[in-house]
Amino acid sequence: MRHGKKFAHLGRKAPHRKYMLANMACSLIEHKSINTTVAKAKALKRYIEPLITKSKNDSTHNRRIVFSYLKNKYAVTELFRDISVKIGDRPGGYTRIIKLGNRLGDNASMALIELVDYNTIYNSGSDSKKKTRRRRKSTKNSDGAVVPAVEEAVVEEAAPAVEEAVVEEAAPAVEEAVVEEAVVEEAVVEEAVVEEAVVEEAAVEEAAPAVEEVAVEGSNDASENEDIETNSKDSEKKETDS
Repeated sequence: MRHGKKFAHLGRKAPHRKYMLANMACSLIEHKSINTTVAKAKALKRYIEPLITKSKNDSTHNRRIVFSYLKNKYAVTELFRDISVKIGDRPGGYTRIIKLGNRLGDNASMALIELVDYNTIYNSGSDSKKKTRRRRKSTKNSDGAVVPAVEEAVVEEAAPAVEEAVVEEAAPAVEEAVVEEAVVEEAVVEEAVVEEAVVEEAAVEEAAPAVEEVAVEGSNDASENEDIETNSKDSEKKETDS
C-alpha cells in the first residue's frame, strides 16, 4: 500500500527519479523552457523552485546545497549569476506550465514548463509605463485661508508620438521626391525625342539640295549634249553642200 505517499513516483525508483529531475532542472536552467509530460513538469516545478529561492542569497553555503541537487557546476553558475538577478523581485512562482495536448503514439498529455521572467510574449505588456501623480500639500495664505491641494499629472514621454510624426512627415517627402524624379525623367526623354526629330529634319533638308543639284546638273548635261548634236549636224550639212 502507498498510504501517505503524496509525491509522484513517475514509474521510476528513487535514484533514477532523483537524477532524472536533476537533469531536467539543468536543462530548464540552460534553455529557460523545455517540453515534457504534465506529470514530470509538475514534479520538476516542486523540485526546482526551492533551488531558485536559494539562489537569491548568493553564498558558498547555498551554492553547495544547490550543487548537491543539480550535480552540474555550470548550471549552478548560471542560476546564481543570471537567473537570480532576473527573478530577484518575484516572491515565488518562478515557473509556468502550459499544456500542449496529447502526444502521438502513447497519447500522453504534454506540457511546456518555462521560467516566467524569460517569456517575452507574456511579459511584453508589463513594460508599459505607469502614470504617476504628484500632490502638493495644502498651504496657508497670509490671511490664514487654506489653499486646497492641487494635483499635477505627470505627462508621459511623447517619444512614440514624435516618432510617428517624423515617419508621417518623411513619407510625403519621399513621395514628392519620387514624383520629382519621374518628372525629370519624362522631361529628359522628351528633350531627347525633340533633339532626334531636329537632327532627322536637318538631315532631310541637307539631302534635298543635293538631289536638286544632281537634277540640275543632269539637265545641263542633256542640253549640252543636244547643242553638240545640233552643231555636228550643221557641220555635216555644210560639208555636203560644199
